[in-house]
Amino acid sequence: MTEYSDTVERQRLLIEAEEWAEGVSSVHVHGFSSMWYDTRPQDTANGQMVCDTTYNNGIIERKKDGKLIHTFGKKLTGDALIDAYQRNT
Repeated sequence: MTEYSDTVERQRLLIEAEEWAEGVSSVHVHGFSSMWYDTRPQDTANGQMVCDTTYNNGIIERKKDGKLIHTFGKKLTGDALIDAYQRNT
């Protein structure tokens, strides 16, 4: 039976990490066009404000006037997600 203990432990960690991944890491309301991830300076041109929500899974959602206008980043999955979860908990 112990031959599967590593597989079971990895699956347990993956389930925990997937739940953690949906959590919000930060919320930033701003009018800057110089954010490290920002490839869309037009969103904040002429003093326009946006709300960037960063999730634990690596995704950043940008909303303007309450509507989702862009998603930055790549969603972490598998071992990369487990690694991020273990580093941050």
